[in-house]
Amino acid sequence: MIYPLSGLMIGAAVGAWRARANGGKGLDMLQWAAGFGIAFGLVGLFVLIFIERSML
Repeated sequence: MIYPLSGLMIGAAVGAWRARANGGKGLDMLQWAAGFGIAFGLVGLFVLIFIERSML
């Protein structure tokens, strides 16, 4: 499914936006985007697992 991938993309966008709002440079935005992307991707993965398990 698409939940982990969309969580990764949304998390990366939110992380880059938060770093830029806090006055971060390019590498700061990259690090925040990676961190938020991983976190949101994991949330999306758990959502996918929950949805797949509840359909059985």
